[in-house]
Amino acid sequence: MDALPNAPSLDAALEEARARFVAANPASARQHAEAEAVMPGGNTRSVLFYEPFPLAMARGEGCWLWDADGHRYLDLLGEFTAGLYGHSNPVIRAAIGRALDGGINLGGHNLLEARLAKLICDRFPAMEQLRFTNTGTESNLMAVALAKAATGRPRILVFQGAYHGGVLSFGAGPSAVNVPHEVVMAPYNDTAAAERLIAEQGDRLAAVLVEPMLGAGGCIPADPEFLHALRAATRRTGALLILDEVMTSRLSAGGRQALLGLEPDLTTLGKYLGGGMSFGAFGGRADLMALFDPRRPGALGHAGTFNNNVLSMAAGIAGLTEIFTPEAAAALTARGEALRARINARCAAQGVAMQASGIGSLMNIHFTARPIRNPSDAACDGRLRDLFFFDMVESGIYLARRGLIALMLPVGDAEEARFLAALDAFIARRQPHLMG
Repeated sequence: MDALPNAPSLDAALEEARARFVAANPASARQHAEAEAVMPGGNTRSVLFYEPFPLAMARGEGCWLWDADGHRYLDLLGEFTAGLYGHSNPVIRAAIGRALDGGINLGGHNLLEARLAKLICDRFPAMEQLRFTNTGTESNLMAVALAKAATGRPRILVFQGAYHGGVLSFGAGPSAVNVPHEVVMAPYNDTAAAERLIAEQGDRLAAVLVEPMLGAGGCIPADPEFLHALRAATRRTGALLILDEVMTSRLSAGGRQALLGLEPDLTTLGKYLGGGMSFGAFGGRADLMALFDPRRPGALGHAGTFNNNVLSMAAGIAGLTEIFTPEAAAALTARGEALRARINARCAAQGVAMQASGIGSLMNIHFTARPIRNPSDAACDGRLRDLFFFDMVESGIYLARRGLIALMLPVGDAEEARFLAALDAFIARRQPHLMG
């Protein structure tokens, strides 16, 4: 459909939106200019950067953020899923305070790590034993290293569009900063292609590393049949199945694997499970994890000064025992499912090429009407993503520039209504550019 008469071009609309952003955020602009002197591009975390400059956040409370210019935003980004509990949850704060009272870095085994490990193993039965790390990236690095050591094989199969951390990124092919593993890439959600590649690699393949939903790749769920086929194919060839649940672990008390009845050899975790503090974990079959037992001759090493830091351990225990119960996990997933359905119903009713993909509390806005099963299906004009982002910011809604939404527990009906009103306004205002 052609643009309506007198409607600005997409380039003009985006330029106007950016100009309003610049005019409204002088303090963020100054903060970024100062940062440029000491950090390349004023940035130390690539995903947070966007032109003309990123917002500088000053504080958060519950599901709300305030930037350097004093604007308040409904936080629908949820720190890229790590902020499940919201900002400054009193239960988490109290747990951290008690941990601080006992000393931060104790230089030894402490009284908290085994308790948190048991809580996680109880929720994820396939994780018979685990080890802690500081990030999901580290968890995936250690799981891959374990798979190669356990099998004596050199190669890892990953999927196009996958993100397993800053040095295991495959969004547009392998990243230049990736660790130099031998990698074979397969199309996501293509069962036949994956089975063929696994069989072809045979005894050279150590593991298949897969997200049950592509996270950074656009919140694209894996077909259950696809995941179960990977499980069967890896068993046939002796390769390990590593399930990256760094993001999807929140979808039930036992993650996506519990919902699907899937039993991976190894699972990687991160994000919210440390109560919002720096956290990661990897674990699985006891016979595999035993390779890290320091009492064994030739045991694998796994160091990390902050692996068992008391702040993450204390916050994680409080979160899992007092806040994110199995019932709370189910309720959050149901809330997300309902919100995504409402978003898609609005887009369909207006006939716009726009939709939300995802599972439960994790979703991503895309500017296409076609079904999305892999990253290429989600390809669209990047200017529409930018326009949506800047319009949402202007409306007091903060989400990822790529369209990611990760619901926090404090988000309720009133907050959802606020977002849906902003969505309706965006569709009405930008409809000429959204007709596909």
